[in-house]
Amino acid sequence: MANSTIKQIVQGMPASDGAGVKLKRVLGQPMLKRLDPFLMLDEFGSEDANDYIAGFPAHPHRGFQTVTYMLTGKMGHKDSVGNQGVIEDGGLQWMNAGKGIIHEEMPQQTEGRMRGFQLWVNLPAKDKMSDPGYQDIPSAEINEVKIGNHSIARVLAGELNGQLGAVTTQAVKPQFYDLHLAENESIDIDVIKGHNGFIYVYEGKLSVADKEINKGQLGVLSIEDILRLNTKVAAKAIVVTGKPIGEPVEQYGPFVMNTKAEINQALADYQANRLTA
Repeated sequence: MANSTIKQIVQGMPASDGAGVKLKRVLGQPMLKRLDPFLMLDEFGSEDANDYIAGFPAHPHRGFQTVTYMLTGKMGHKDSVGNQGVIEDGGLQWMNAGKGIIHEEMPQQTEGRMRGFQLWVNLPAKDKMSDPGYQDIPSAEINEVKIGNHSIARVLAGELNGQLGAVTTQAVKPQFYDLHLAENESIDIDVIKGHNGFIYVYEGKLSVADKEINKGQLGVLSIEDILRLNTKVAAKAIVVTGKPIGEPVEQYGPFVMNTKAEINQALADYQANRLTA
């Protein structure tokens, strides 16, 4: 079986979004604009409420999926059709924006540490105008599996060592694993040849083949049968892969379609208050 390798290492860049939330933009920046089917990856994290308290007020989406994974903290959400809830420590929300929705995410805390990720996942043309929907998955419903001698993986999407992720969307057949790796480990992770994907290290450092990836860096994977990870120190990382869509991408902020005409229609629908599912 062939080992996956790293073909590019990308350093996250300081940025802000929403109403001024400070974050690190890893995917969706000049060094890595997109990685089909993934459009954006942000890491947000701070112990200073001023960095996150303004949140992400109501904003539209069409044509893709948003994924919010909370490591620490509480993020409330609600939308234009009455859905609402709270994503808490270790919880995940996988939202299908589909044909359109107005959505907001606002912190449910005024102090303490808030940390997590937001990932944008493209949809194929046939699904871009699908009905909006959510999967809100609390931490207790995320399966964990032992890997290596002393490490664990949280299986958010896909299947790892017989454990299924709670995410059911199949648009790009995603794999999403949160790895908590002990020091001095050599671990093989099953990945799907033909997928595109990345590993992002958010604590410590690790190596893939001859490439070392440090905290705050993303490694773009050349995916084969397995992903072999080596650690000298403890590390935490997310591994995300998906089936490439291979279609044209036209993006205007929170609208991701295949043609400029579809973008213009999305803007017209939003301005006419038709983007409410």
